[in-house]
Amino acid sequence: MEPADGAPLPAAGAAEADRTGGAGGTGAAGGADATGGDGAGGVGDGAARRYARVAGVATLDARVAEPGIVAAAVRLGVPVRGFPAEELAGVAVPHPSEVPLAATGTASVAEAAALRAAGPGAVLLVPKRKSRRVTCAIAGFVPFGPDEVTSVARLSPLTCGYIAGEPGTPHFPTPHTTADMDTHTEGPHTGSQAHDLRHHGDAEVRDEKLIDLAVNVRTATPPDWLRERIAHSLTGLAAYPDGRSARAAVAERHDLPAGRVLLASGAAEAFVLLARALPVRRPVVVHPQFTEPEAALRDAGHEVGRVLLREEDGFRLDPAAVPEEADLVVIGNPTNPTSVLHPAETIASLARPGRYLVVDEAFMDAVPGEREALAGRTDVPGLVVLRSLTKTWGLAGLRIGYVLAEPETVALLERAQPLWPVSTPALVAAEACMGRAALAEAEHAAHRIGTERAHLLAGLAEFDEVRTVAAAEGPFVLIRIEGADAVRERLRLLGFAARRGDTFPGLDRHWLRLAVRDRATTNRFLQALDQALLLGG
Repeated sequence: MEPADGAPLPAAGAAEADRTGGAGGTGAAGGADATGGDGAGGVGDGAARRYARVAGVATLDARVAEPGIVAAAVRLGVPVRGFPAEELAGVAVPHPSEVPLAATGTASVAEAAALRAAGPGAVLLVPKRKSRRVTCAIAGFVPFGPDEVTSVARLSPLTCGYIAGEPGTPHFPTPHTTADMDTHTEGPHTGSQAHDLRHHGDAEVRDEKLIDLAVNVRTATPPDWLRERIAHSLTGLAAYPDGRSARAAVAERHDLPAGRVLLASGAAEAFVLLARALPVRRPVVVHPQFTEPEAALRDAGHEVGRVLLREEDGFRLDPAAVPEEADLVVIGNPTNPTSVLHPAETIASLARPGRYLVVDEAFMDAVPGEREALAGRTDVPGLVVLRSLTKTWGLAGLRIGYVLAEPETVALLERAQPLWPVSTPALVAAEACMGRAALAEAEHAAHRIGTERAHLLAGLAEFDEVRTVAAAEGPFVLIRIEGADAVRERLRLLGFAARRGDTFPGLDRHWLRLAVRDRATTNRFLQALDQALLLGG
């Protein structure tokens, strides 16, 4: 730890300060659970708590008596250890810099001291961080269970500018360039290629062993009873699928006649059917939201208008922003990725004679009581509600969803479907998920998701760098971090996948979507986020 000009360091878990042009830094020998945090003196008790397991402070032996070094060690209740410059010069550091190398012969005093004090086999938990008054780093040993894929050792080869602008610091590239953003508009969007509408969360975890916060499928699903029902259906694969029973079960669940139900191979197929079968000329999609509806409409040759909801309005729907001439309006509720739950009557107010009002309720069963649902309503003209069983029940690989609409609309969509569009196992799953016991289980899961979401939001609130959409009601939250695209890449190195936000119209590279997980996973993620933010300086 090296204060500038002998100034005392602020008392915090691990000193954070910048030594402009100086050679020294802090090396802190971390305990087993030492993890990176703000590391900032003066950022509050949260930083000190995150460094509570730091076992010692290390630096150049010529600096051990510096008042700031001593003050930080006293605050942490740990000893100070000094090393000769020549000894630190022999320690290989992951992130060398020219300034300390020229001054002391050591490419990073902070990292070298931390690794040397932690002992043989230690890894760098937090690479050097430089702020106004000192440079610090943390090293130690972090054991992981056999099922955990996070590896702090993977931090070491990361090449990024931890100390912005310091000579010899490599540049961290931005992995996703973002085109000019849409403005709030009622007219058709002219830059259709500004966002990758075909990007989905599964691309974040495909082919890699990462803890998944990118895909909004509920973990530990399908449940055993549903697996057994699906497995038993395999004995009937010789027969063509018969969807009548499943269709009747969906109709009964929503208190509708069967003629108002269409079963589909997931909600994605339903969006394609809507784009191809409905006689519309002026479709509008309310964004930010799931991008598949717009992609399907564009693929079908439609020019698609966009209404972009604003962060300053909490991403809440303003019905007046929807063009009166729109003959098809698509909106999600709760909306993916903002997690905002719009009032049902606000959405219903968009209905007009000659207009289809498409409401994607793929995540509505994750809302306790399904309040604000429009599924089952027959009093809203042109209403089309889409539901998915893949999220709550973990059936993304089986592909099953359904449409609720007026019989004439259902007939149009059905004619656009191929024969036997839904497999027998998927039909069996749909019928099973409509039962009273299944609905009770889904309701219980919705309440549990609400509790875990509150825990995640509370943890995120401790980071000054993070801004959340606090009105989240779905099984995911949307957060804004300056340079979130780079943070996302660092999270990957720490073993966590988050959903990039810049593929959603209305958002840019500074947004991430996080799926709600169990408390233990959330706590590990918050620690990883702490490190990822620290790596960015």
